[in-house]
Amino acid sequence: GSTHPEALARFVVELDLDLGIAFDGDGDRVQFIDRKGRLFHGDHILYLTALAYGEKGVVGTVMSNMGLEVALKERGLAFHRAQVGDRYVLEMLKEKDLHLGGEPSGHVIFLRHHTTGDGLLTALLTLKALKALGGDLADWYEALPMYPQVLLNVRVEDKAKVMGHPRLKEAVQEAERRFGGLGRVNVRPSGTEPVVRVMVEAKEGAEAVAQELAHLVAALDRE
Repeated sequence: GSTHPEALARFVVELDLDLGIAFDGDGDRVQFIDRKGRLFHGDHILYLTALAYGEKGVVGTVMSNMGLEVALKERGLAFHRAQVGDRYVLEMLKEKDLHLGGEPSGHVIFLRHHTTGDGLLTALLTLKALKALGGDLADWYEALPMYPQVLLNVRVEDKAKVMGHPRLKEAVQEAERRFGGLGRVNVRPSGTEPVVRVMVEAKEGAEAVAQELAHLVAALDRE
């Protein structure tokens, strides 16, 4: 399925297929595999369909890759980030008067057609967009350069204490200054686990910065 597409990727490559389509268990998400066995996920879907359907802007989430944001802005399209979760994507779509939004997981909302994610609808509209614009998924995969992303989960005793600490806020701001607009940092508490998630994206240096912030989170929790 969409959460474990490795078997499908091997199948597509071995049989020399044009693409593969993977749905999740309840059918509200979809991801594709291109002919080279690469994962064509929600960010790719948003980029392709935004161009095909003449959208004026797109809503992603704090987990959407910065490469998507940069590519859309280069095309003159606005990009807005909601909190993780389809309900927040839907709220921002309505707030910004937009019609396309989604998450890297492949949960995509086409508001002209539906108010929630529908994997089958997303698959059909993505294939329609591909036909309209030409090329294959591999071409469009390469048309959207993704920034390297590092995600670290740090187990903590007190998420609120860590997240409210001024040293963490200062460290995040300093990291983003160091990237000079070519990277971003997101540190957020898990809603379901005793974990603080550290996500860093950058053209260069993402791993080192993520490790620094993860160590700081752990140290602040021990104080």
